[in-house]
Amino acid sequence: MPVDGSWIYKVLWIVVRVLGPLFCRLKVEGAEHVPQEGGCVLVCNHNMGPDYLLLGVSTPRQIYFMGKVEIFGYHPIIARVLMSAGVFPVQRGRQDKVALERAVELVRGGRLLGMYPEGTRSRTGQLQRGKSGAARIAMAANAPVIPAVVIDSAQVFKSPFRRPRVTVRFAEPLTWQGDVSDDPSAARAFTDWIMRSMAAMLPPEMRGVYAEADEGDAL
Repeated sequence: MPVDGSWIYKVLWIVVRVLGPLFCRLKVEGAEHVPQEGGCVLVCNHNMGPDYLLLGVSTPRQIYFMGKVEIFGYHPIIARVLMSAGVFPVQRGRQDKVALERAVELVRGGRLLGMYPEGTRSRTGQLQRGKSGAARIAMAANAPVIPAVVIDSAQVFKSPFRRPRVTVRFAEPLTWQGDVSDDPSAARAFTDWIMRSMAAMLPPEMRGVYAEADEGDAL
């Protein structure tokens, strides 16, 4: 159980941990690459499955996620639970400076920020071109990025109670050593490095636009 988690996060973690085996057989690889403390950005591919839940129960720390602002308007109770679980709103489709500042503040404060650099779910399961937001936040906070992937999570919804095998993998932290100024080319280069590391952990048929990545990129 994440020792740094809020009480609601711990409750949700226990529920998913207990009920999860009814829906899938989860295999976690490389969890030791997630630092036990200190701010960092955890990036992951985004499929059509319960990636948030699978990533959360596979990580030894509480993950803080951005959530589209619309879900906070469904009901005050939902908004309160989300915020208590570490989710904060973001305006999608445009540069939300408030959300970005909140993200940098969390990482600088020693928190683990979770992000999906593809920006949207992949309906095919193939890795899409990464957006530079995660890299920019890590560079601004002077923090490492932990690449992760979830494999076959969509099968959880497609084949409920058949307990499909789902794998979560983590790679070693990546730290940008070059220019950390607000340079689009530097953020793009760091993003490509992050995405290649993620792709290298995926089966070849899931690497998408990063099909040329190999296992060496995930070291």
